[in-house]
Amino acid sequence: MCTSVQPIEWTTNCKNQNFDGIVLVAQSHDTLPSELQCLKAPLQDYSSVDSGLGEEVVVLKVPGLPGNRLVFASTGPVNRDYDDIRRFSDAAVNGIKRALKAGMQRPLLVCPAHQHYENSTLVAALGALHALYMPLEVREANIKPTQYKACVLGLWVAQEAQGRKLVELADALESGRLAYRDIGGSDPERPSPLPPSLRLAYRDIGGSDPERMAAPRVADYVQELFKDSPVQVEVVSDLVFLEKEYPCLAAVNRCANTVPRHQARVIKLQYCGEGPIQKTLMLVGKGITYDTGGADIKAGGFMAGMHRDKCGAAAVAGFFQILAKLKPKHLKVVGSMAMVRNSVGADCYVADELVISRAGRRVRVGNTDAEGRMVMVDLLCEMKEKAVLENSPELFTIATLTGHAIRAMGPNYSIIMDNGPAHRTGNARKWQKAGEVLGDVFEVSTIRREDYEFHKGKSEYEDILQCNNLPSSATPRGHQTPAAFLIMASGLDKHGADSGKPLPYSHIDIAGSSGPFPGVPTGAPILAMATNYFLTDMF
Repeated sequence: MCTSVQPIEWTTNCKNQNFDGIVLVAQSHDTLPSELQCLKAPLQDYSSVDSGLGEEVVVLKVPGLPGNRLVFASTGPVNRDYDDIRRFSDAAVNGIKRALKAGMQRPLLVCPAHQHYENSTLVAALGALHALYMPLEVREANIKPTQYKACVLGLWVAQEAQGRKLVELADALESGRLAYRDIGGSDPERPSPLPPSLRLAYRDIGGSDPERMAAPRVADYVQELFKDSPVQVEVVSDLVFLEKEYPCLAAVNRCANTVPRHQARVIKLQYCGEGPIQKTLMLVGKGITYDTGGADIKAGGFMAGMHRDKCGAAAVAGFFQILAKLKPKHLKVVGSMAMVRNSVGADCYVADELVISRAGRRVRVGNTDAEGRMVMVDLLCEMKEKAVLENSPELFTIATLTGHAIRAMGPNYSIIMDNGPAHRTGNARKWQKAGEVLGDVFEVSTIRREDYEFHKGKSEYEDILQCNNLPSSATPRGHQTPAAFLIMASGLDKHGADSGKPLPYSHIDIAGSSGPFPGVPTGAPILAMATNYFLTDMF
């Protein structure tokens, strides 16, 4: 399997000598349950000489504990108006990093359940796994003696049944986040193919470079990832087909297509759970393998980090990996990954160009750096065409789409916005509530009439204006208007709340939540997606 998750074990014995140290994540030593009283006394002794206990991560020598070491990473207060479950994952990240610095290779994470956060132990485990992620380039280059930062991550639980379920969920969710990170985050240029001995490592997607994860190689990775799994994979590469079926995507691909290793791929995924299908999710992910801005080039140093512009497609792949692991029943999921490079050159698409979308709408290009909506819109149209035949369909686009999303809500937060039918079911609020469960948090925006007006054609030549010629961060309602464009240019405006066949659609902008650069991609929003549609039945 090309996504190799950090090995995880559980134990009910906090003195298990198979581990070489304890990482305790808790609000305070005073709140520890009776099963963990052996950890309370050394922390009380330490607090008698250091009143700052809890303000930073500390390492204590405690004879009798695994490795005679105890790392205490306090969550701090968790009951204020602005606290949420991320306190546990943040503390676990800090604790594991300190444990690695102390030389631990078999840390035992101890995070007792909190009365107000029933999933605090799982969230802490996911935080620890985030800290233990080994970047693809490091794994591939054999810089380290093993493929993992630690030999094993131990998880303490009070009961055996809890341990089995905790490891199953943590492994499944992390496998999805690993695929996401390996698709979305590494260095931009690497033209030569890898030798067979390293081919397994190269295929990891989420954090990888545009050459290692250029469109053809993403397709290879996804096919390998889902081989012998419940997920069906189809790769579309024929240029004539792309131009006929997805003309807006093909316009962006036109320049990149002149370089074989940059040529576009549309990767289609499908999962059908056991039993009668009760809900159908239809996902389109933006997979810009590298974004130069095109003819409207990203000048002044703003191109750095643009290999991360494929995290929407990485989210689609990561979500399917969770589906493949947990196999939820009564759920059908259809996905399309739009893997395209937005290159600059003599063949690049340009502002003022007219492109007729799959839905037959004449689109005037306003800015070639608004390529994300272009590569998704025809795939969204195709989903719309199929959705009218599906049982209880919900349509989504997922993208690192706008700088305005970061300006409006800050980093760390995904933004979701509904069309009329989705709004009537409260879909965005459901996602926001689901995001609170595991700390994959959301803000809710609204698509307004001004957003539709903004994209109406300005002359008789075009039906729709793709974009203005300003950055989204300098455009009023810069993260909401693209959702209106996607609705209009895909023909979803004919399936609004006032239609005979309304189709719920939500647009998700993960520009802020997908992760820092430099840094490790987060996996947003796949934890919230899984929680909203099937995880709550598995906790």
